[in-house]
Amino acid sequence: MRIGLYPGTFDPITLGHTDIIQRAMALVDRLVIGVAINRDKAPLFMLEERVAMVQNECAAIIARTGGEIVVHPFENLLIDCAKDVGASVIVRGLRAVADFEYEFQMVGMNRAMDASIETVFMMADARRQAIASKLVKEIARLGGDVTKFVPPPVQAALVGKYGRKA
Repeated sequence: MRIGLYPGTFDPITLGHTDIIQRAMALVDRLVIGVAINRDKAPLFMLEERVAMVQNECAAIIARTGGEIVVHPFENLLIDCAKDVGASVIVRGLRAVADFEYEFQMVGMNRAMDASIETVFMMADARRQAIASKLVKEIARLGGDVTKFVPPPVQAALVGKYGRKA
């Protein structure tokens, strides 16, 4: 069984993330969505909220496409998380060239720690390349419309956090 790991903070999950999840499912038998606990990023949503949002969106994807998706919170090294879940592939989404520089360094470090785990890059769909969770939160905080960037339940969660129409 081919197991892939798609890691991120998913704070919040966006339509860009769901695009990568749907496309990554064609590459593996089981896709583990690793929801990272990254204290340096000071997430807007608590871990439990982020996991619930990801599970909700993945349930909708499974209903449409079939396949197996598991949501797995983690706080250890990415390469150790991949080993923990039995992943032979780490899936990373790229939006722009700037993403690649950071990801290139990560791949080198991960391969030095365990060369048996491959990293696969997937380019974001052209309609989703500008979407970043950080920007979505900023737009929502300032009362802007985020309907083009996040699923409706996530939009509602943003409204709940900021107390204004998002």
